[in-house]
Amino acid sequence: MRTTRAAAVAAVTLSLALAATACGGGSSTDGGGSNDSPRTLTYWASNQGASIEVDQKVLRPELDKFEKQTGIEVKLEVVPWSDLLNRILTATTSGQGPDVLNIGNTWSASLQATGALLPWDAENFERIGGRDRFVESALGSTGAEGQDPAAVPLYSMAYALYYNKKRFAEAGIEKPPATWDELTADGKKLSKGGKWGLGTEGSNPSENIHHAVVLAEQHGGDFFTADGKPDFTNDGAVAGVKQFVDLMAKDKIIAPGNAEYAQNQSVSDFAKGRTAMLLWQSASANLKSQGMSEDAYGVAPVPVQSGTPGPGPGVNSMVMGINLAVFKNTDNLDGATEFVKFMTSDEEQKILNTAYSSIPPVKGAQSDAAFDTPANAVLKDTLAKSAVAAPQVADESQFETAVGTAVKELWADAAAGRPVTEASVKAALEKAQQQMPAK
Repeated sequence: MRTTRAAAVAAVTLSLALAATACGGGSSTDGGGSNDSPRTLTYWASNQGASIEVDQKVLRPELDKFEKQTGIEVKLEVVPWSDLLNRILTATTSGQGPDVLNIGNTWSASLQATGALLPWDAENFERIGGRDRFVESALGSTGAEGQDPAAVPLYSMAYALYYNKKRFAEAGIEKPPATWDELTADGKKLSKGGKWGLGTEGSNPSENIHHAVVLAEQHGGDFFTADGKPDFTNDGAVAGVKQFVDLMAKDKIIAPGNAEYAQNQSVSDFAKGRTAMLLWQSASANLKSQGMSEDAYGVAPVPVQSGTPGPGPGVNSMVMGINLAVFKNTDNLDGATEFVKFMTSDEEQKILNTAYSSIPPVKGAQSDAAFDTPANAVLKDTLAKSAVAAPQVADESQFETAVGTAVKELWADAAAGRPVTEASVKAALEKAQQQMPAK
């Protein structure tokens, strides 16, 4: 699980006292970048596929292509999501980071506030072909409003509901649920014989946050006030979190063991037929790599409380995605910029986003026929009409840790048969708010 930034700082201080180690290619100075090491780059990629090995197979040929074009060797490390934020926070504190790295787009404003990432001003954008190449909704999750972005969009994603066609037919369910009441009713029909209606990743704080934010929005709440102050115990936030955890605690359509899931286990369960529904970001490539045929499942929008997906209470996903950032103190500034240009080129965007079943945030690639599949149609429609950006506040990563962990503990209560009440949810969120930095 992720720790707070303060804990990460304490951890890195101790580690530096024991031994000075470098995480990657960046220099340890506090100033701007240099070109002292023009022939190498260190790249931290996030784990996008079913495993680290899958990511290495996807990325290595493309990095070799970049080396052939430029003469720059790229040292690749694929970092699991469970480690990535702490690794990045440690690197921002020590000054010993990679040259280029993937970040979750929800972390953009938090990492921007550290001052460790290269700002993408007009001049830097021009070096990679211009800001107007990118879809505006993706640019909306690259940093705080009014500041130069801290990163460049790489992969765009949205949540969708994946459902097992055979399991639905066997249960006499004719269409995917459009509302949460329908999902709960269907889930009860599907939860029998050692199989379950729905899967989740209860021990993954970030996954918990994504659903909590959406469900809070559907109940008319938000986790931050308009001026960026934490407001975790408002009625909408409490109702949204309780509804989410009640899928296990009250409705009994999620297996208790899911409270311990944190690393794609819910995707594996769906691919193997152990669950009939999955709420996931752009899952098609992940499911294919685990042996599930595209014909075996359907893709539908994430349910809403009533009506159809759209703005306000119809929000049904966060604007998900991966951004590409450069450590400001890189010792290959020109090479890092060239690498970002390569990875966001139309050609590479088609290759990489096809491999990960994500949506290109680059306009020229997104319009390609390869992204006109039924699954992508749902994702693109969600991103265009009914997705909300993560809170673009400096404390967003602390928010993910505090509230995501609070929800994790509520899942543990549900799995153990302890009551999950409105009062217990509010108490957990109040405790999480107390962990946020003082203003």
